[in-house]
Amino acid sequence: MTWKLRKIRSALATHPVFRSSLGRLKLYAELTRLHRPIGALLLLWPTLWALWLASDGHPPVRLFFIFIAGVWLTRGAGCAINDFADRNLDASVPRTRERPLARKRLHSWEAWLIAVLHGVVALFLLSKLPRLDWWLALIGVFLMVSYPFLKRWTHLPQPYLGLAFGWGAPMAWVAVRGHLDATVALLLLANIIWATVYDTFYAMADRPWDKRIGIRSTAILFGEYDRLIVIGLQILLLLTLYLVGLKLGLNWIYDTGLFAAACFAYYEQVLAWKRKPEGCFRAFLNNNWFGAAIFAGIVLNYALKR
Repeated sequence: MTWKLRKIRSALATHPVFRSSLGRLKLYAELTRLHRPIGALLLLWPTLWALWLASDGHPPVRLFFIFIAGVWLTRGAGCAINDFADRNLDASVPRTRERPLARKRLHSWEAWLIAVLHGVVALFLLSKLPRLDWWLALIGVFLMVSYPFLKRWTHLPQPYLGLAFGWGAPMAWVAVRGHLDATVALLLLANIIWATVYDTFYAMADRPWDKRIGIRSTAILFGEYDRLIVIGLQILLLLTLYLVGLKLGLNWIYDTGLFAAACFAYYEQVLAWKRKPEGCFRAFLNNNWFGAAIFAGIVLNYALKR
């Protein structure tokens, strides 16, 4: 029996249809960046910040898993739409030229199909949330679909990305509290600033090629003042997050998380100091630890609260 199973497995593995299907699935995984989770993490941290803050450190388990799944679905759909929008540009940039649509290994309709399938599953999750979240989700879909096209018309796609990436925060807030307020607006503002910081580092890594193909970004807009402006934005970000803690009465443990995040922000400046593409990209990646530090401060604030 074991020999027969091995023979069947071997036949399947070498069968052209099986190999073709497996190859297709791998391309879909590349399209949705399953092999590069950094985008999902940067989308996840603001959502988790809001979920913990809105629930005073005790988020419902059901909502925790709904928003975790929602983040991954949103990110997957967003990547597919982004690659569709940039399918004729990515081949000109070394860092993106291996993407499936840039290599013409997938058709444009497949990108939209993947995005729609992610959206269908997300709709099921959305049905478990309050009605106000349904309207917020509609705005979120508009932000996700429109963002990839902005870089052709404005030098400010980074703040818009912050609005799109931070949109999980008001949705998580509403899921817990049932309404929006000034605190979550402040939290959303922090996320807009944060995304402007990390996506400017990202754009600095691609700046020479973006200039050549006509893509616009804050990295091009800021020019030689890029690092100085980003430092100012990092200070403003930390101040905004401090005000969030102040409004919610968070203690010194949260402030310690802010201090740790400030250290990561400083390290990002060190990485990007010479403006080399690899250093700027590493500064972008380092923002995962910035987000994690804030989250750790929030969680420990409530867990160790006396």
